[in-house]
Amino acid sequence: MHITQESDYALRIIFCLARSQKRMDARSISEEMSVSLRFALKILGKLVGSGLVASFKGNRGGYDLARPADQITMLDVINAVEGPYQLSRCLDECGGCNRGASGVCAFQKVFRRVSDQVNRELSSVNFAQIVADSQENL
Repeated sequence: MHITQESDYALRIIFCLARSQKRMDARSISEEMSVSLRFALKILGKLVGSGLVASFKGNRGGYDLARPADQITMLDVINAVEGPYQLSRCLDECGGCNRGASGVCAFQKVFRRVSDQVNRELSSVNFAQIVADSQENL
């Protein structure tokens, strides 16, 4: 199982902004993170819409984190581009269970437990930690 390519790129974009600690234009972010400019702009739009990234127009425009890196978690970023993480679509509150067994299915209980654990782990890692870890590995 993998996160989507969009989430992977969104995580890299936030990492790039956290590491640079300055405003960056979309082209620079795109080149530095090996993401096509078109896809980077789409993702940046979602990140701006979610309040994780701030967008600035004009000559000195670009993108920057909307809040400190230690206040942005991996879960925040994934939720911004994909919505809440769930291991199985059967956990979807909008009729995900095709058997009508919502909340009582043995598989749902396991999927919920695993999803909750993944969400806890993703929410425990912030981008200040990731930047610090990356600098230790240089």
